[in-house]
Amino acid sequence: MSETQTQAQMMDIHTLLKNVVVHNASDLHLVSRSEPQIRIDGKLIALNLPILDGSTIENMCYTLINDKQKKDLEENKEIDFALELPNVGRFRGNYYYTFGGDLAAAFRIIPTVIPSLDELGAPDIFKEIIKREKGLILVTGPTGSGKSTTLAALLNEINENEHKHIITVEDPVEFIHQNKKALFSHRNVGEDTKSFASALKYSLREDPDIILIGEMRDKETIEAALTAAETGHLVFGTLHTNSAVQTINRIIDTFEGSEQKQIRNMLSVSLGAIISQMLLPKKGKGRVAAQEILINNHAIANLIREEKIHQLYSQMQVNQANTGMQTQTQVLVDLIKKNIIDKKDALKISSQPDELKGKINF
Repeated sequence: MSETQTQAQMMDIHTLLKNVVVHNASDLHLVSRSEPQIRIDGKLIALNLPILDGSTIENMCYTLINDKQKKDLEENKEIDFALELPNVGRFRGNYYYTFGGDLAAAFRIIPTVIPSLDELGAPDIFKEIIKREKGLILVTGPTGSGKSTTLAALLNEINENEHKHIITVEDPVEFIHQNKKALFSHRNVGEDTKSFASALKYSLREDPDIILIGEMRDKETIEAALTAAETGHLVFGTLHTNSAVQTINRIIDTFEGSEQKQIRNMLSVSLGAIISQMLLPKKGKGRVAAQEILINNHAIANLIREEKIHQLYSQMQVNQANTGMQTQTQVLVDLIKKNIIDKKDALKISSQPDELKGKINF
């Protein structure tokens, strides 16, 4: 940002969001007692601007939301929303309060051009996974791991090739798909439907071929997703888990002990695949996804049904040329050997650090 700009211009919210685009950043953070900060390649960088206070943040941020959203924010102390600024970009916003009652904000940019699987460098098995007529496909990982982008690319591939009705249920709606061969119905939780679980329940009457659940947050949503996948729909969803095995355990543990056997049976039948991904900084510039992939087959289904989840990891390593499965460690080792990522960065995110150390000389 030019030093000749006035302070008022520099602290305008639209100008701050433009900085995200100009610097190819992923996020903008506005927190009281700090200057605005942006995230580039996973690292927070402070902009050379005045330190913010709660009043300044509130004055800037309230210009982006309507009266209903302001009321929701003041009642619930946080709010999620999406916005599109002409000639700037599309963003997912979150407002929340910090100690002392000051408003804070986080904005994440949503690409307006949806990348293809090829542009993302996705494994070939992704194009096979989405050809399924039914089943549950989960993309998991922590916040900021690129789950939404991967899901958008998967749906874009279907949109390019299949005449399907796709219902997305999100909070908020992020990527807006333009109808190509597919027909999209985007639904925003809180505006177009009351909840994920409610939207899923009624979606079965809306003639969908494919359903995207922005986040499987609770027992009701997970159960509805499994039912939809069992009854002939292809269901995509996300969870904040760090591995395929952890994802299955999280789903099962969401239910009471007396219900877990039924859920294991449902999951063994309806699960299609789990893509668990993390983003790592590349050497030099940019980031790359490390994706662990579990594909359900007869052996995997038996282990889930028989409560032998601890054996899944070993099964993922068997006959990979035919199954398309891969472990996170294998991907990290490959990226290190190709000199794409640093060993230390790989070790930081590894779910199997001892295994990784044994395969690479640290």
